[in-house]
Amino acid sequence: MADVQAEAPAGAERQAFIAACEALLADVLRPRLLPVVTPTAWNYPVSLHGAYAGGRYRFITRYRSGWPDNLGEEFDRPFARVDRMGPGDFTVQWMRHTGAWWPLRTGLALEDALHVV
Repeated sequence: MADVQAEAPAGAERQAFIAACEALLADVLRPRLLPVVTPTAWNYPVSLHGAYAGGRYRFITRYRSGWPDNLGEEFDRPFARVDRMGPGDFTVQWMRHTGAWWPLRTGLALEDALHVV
């Protein structure tokens, strides 16, 4: 799938976009998906966070290794992304097992895009 260029918002619109995504993380995703960290013998999630860059907000899971050969090492793996394609136009993408982003829903308002995530 071709990667379509997101359009970066400016100023207050950018801050509102970031704040809405961070509120989703704090109010919905963390309590629902990671209420407590449970160490295992494999890779296990230890936190959920986000990152904004160029009109895109990525939702990321941080994992910690429980394997004996790399015990305690951590790595990030994005699982979803909201792209601002234009004013009031957002696309939700998910990270496939292949490492490629795949469009899930397009042409959404921000509130609807966050609901999809």
